[in-house]
Amino acid sequence: MRKILKITGTDRRTVRYRCARVRTGRPLSRPTLALAAILFSVFVRPASAQPLSPVDVKNLLARIHNLDATSPNLRMDFQEQRIVHLMNKPIVYSGKIWFQAPNKFRREVRGNSPSVNVSDGQQLWIYYPNFKSAERYLLGRRSPADAAIAGINTALNLEGVEATFQISGNKIDNHYELQLLPRSPSMKRMFQRFGLRINQDLFVERTEILQPNGDRIVTTYSNQSRAPIPQSTFEFTPPPGTEVTTPLGR
Repeated sequence: MRKILKITGTDRRTVRYRCARVRTGRPLSRPTLALAAILFSVFVRPASAQPLSPVDVKNLLARIHNLDATSPNLRMDFQEQRIVHLMNKPIVYSGKIWFQAPNKFRREVRGNSPSVNVSDGQQLWIYYPNFKSAERYLLGRRSPADAAIAGINTALNLEGVEATFQISGNKIDNHYELQLLPRSPSMKRMFQRFGLRINQDLFVERTEILQPNGDRIVTTYSNQSRAPIPQSTFEFTPPPGTEVTTPLGR
């Protein structure tokens, strides 16, 4: 004996199900299958996607840039999955981000392997508390560090995105899905494709990065806020006893 679901009501708002027993191996009749297909189409409707025209994309970016100009601060929690093609399981970690347009940010990763990334727009610090070590990178030299900062700016405020990416997208219900394809050689070395989901309040909810080697980075954001952020958040002084290196030179 096995169980199947039968519908006992016709009101769409109060559809109820009950279990009936039928003999094992007895096939469902064609009318039953047809009814199931109709009910699935009625009660499980896919979200409608409306393609964004180039003008729509331009207007959306203008709204985001205007918001950044009037409310440049952004803080939020994040959870990230790195799907590495040479590993069987994804690497998962979480933390918090503080951002101030156009290029200041702090990113704290929590857990067993914590790290702190801090940039004041002129230099980038990466600190590893477990190892008491820190790396310092000067920005503005067209280095890999600059490309990394540009990637963060793309995800959080779409700064300069029109010049470095080809953009297409859709509006799906109350949010936007954007697909970015890199134009510049520096971005092509970092990204093969960059996807963003932006909600109706113009907060980034999700990013998905496909790297040239096939690795993927999927990040989801929550608890977004544009409350003021102290400038000290974007400053970093290595704790006493920290070994400081400058991998790209002084």
